[in-house]
Amino acid sequence: MDIAGKVFIVTGGASGLGEGTARMLAAKGGTVVIADMQVEKGEAVAKEIGGAFVKCDVSNEADGQAVVAKAVSLGKLMGLVNCAGIAPAEKTVGKNGAHSLGGFTKCITVNLVGSFNMMRLAAEAMCKNDPESTGERGVMISTASVAAYDGQMGQVAYSASKGGIVAMTLPIARDLARNGIRNMTIAPGIFGTPMMFGMPQDVQDSLAASVPFPSRLGTPQDYAKLALHIFENDMLNGEVIRLDGAIRMAPR
Repeated sequence: MDIAGKVFIVTGGASGLGEGTARMLAAKGGTVVIADMQVEKGEAVAKEIGGAFVKCDVSNEADGQAVVAKAVSLGKLMGLVNCAGIAPAEKTVGKNGAHSLGGFTKCITVNLVGSFNMMRLAAEAMCKNDPESTGERGVMISTASVAAYDGQMGQVAYSASKGGIVAMTLPIARDLARNGIRNMTIAPGIFGTPMMFGMPQDVQDSLAASVPFPSRLGTPQDYAKLALHIFENDMLNGEVIRLDGAIRMAPR
């Protein structure tokens, strides 16, 4: 796919991995619709990159529909990048008793249901596109995590939500193959995002040192470069790519 002149939706695009991806897509000539709950930041980023912003709870059907409608109004919607998510930490049984069912449900709702909500709506719109010379009508990329495979203590809800994203990657790609829509997932390791930067510096340094090579935190630009390659390489479909510097997470 040639990115220039196409429209892309980036959920969670107001910060972190989503912002990095939105900026890189815009730099390549794409028009980006940022879907996020952070209104002030989202509007500012959208203005800087010449895109659009729509306030969106990804797990809400009407919000998702509004985002897709905005994207279609701006041109040919060819890409979706799901970066919106939350990362709660709670053990199955902790000092205060059993894991909060509400907390578990919220994590699954935002991370897994929210990703699928945006995918089904974006794919429906992409199905109506005239195919590119490659036969493609669109490409979707979702964000899982190494926690889908190496979940640590306290990550049961987060790991379950990301494991669900991993598990639906192939069946969605198969569902949409006849429509010329590819579906991929990126599973990042330890990345420098606003969530990470809220931790003490010594914790950040320790986590960075635990990555075999390169021994540093991943950056939004690392993620964005892989997303761009997925968009541009039409043979990538139905797969999960770990982006983690060869790290395998310890139990805690």
